[in-house]
Amino acid sequence: MHLPVRHVERAETPVMFIEARDGSDEIGPVWDHLETVLGSMRGRTFLGVFDDSGVYRCCVQMRAGDVPDHLGLRTGVVPGGRYLSATVRGPQPAAYALLTPTFEQLQRTGDRDDSRPCIEYYRRHDRIDVLMPLRDGD
Repeated sequence: MHLPVRHVERAETPVMFIEARDGSDEIGPVWDHLETVLGSMRGRTFLGVFDDSGVYRCCVQMRAGDVPDHLGLRTGVVPGGRYLSATVRGPQPAAYALLTPTFEQLQRTGDRDDSRPCIEYYRRHDRIDVLMPLRDGD
């Protein structure tokens, strides 16, 4: 599999999140829980965020009126900056199997900035942008 790769610039994104162990069976139920506590997903931006710490964050971009404490969610910021990006297309959950090979392709393409996390940007039910942070100069 080889997907087209592009350079993108992302703005810093304030988020609410729940954590799971990266690569574990916990991730699916944690996403389900996040969607449940939010009620409606309409108009929401969802991000999966991870690094080499073994922690996966199921995130939703914050918007006016959100009260994370009342929802039992933590808050944080997904760093902005330059990223390499490739888009996985197809229905979920089948598309999830393409995420790891896509990240591997991005790692072969550019020099990863280990100080910032990698991102899965869930644009639609059938489109996930996979983003790897780039070191300065790449």
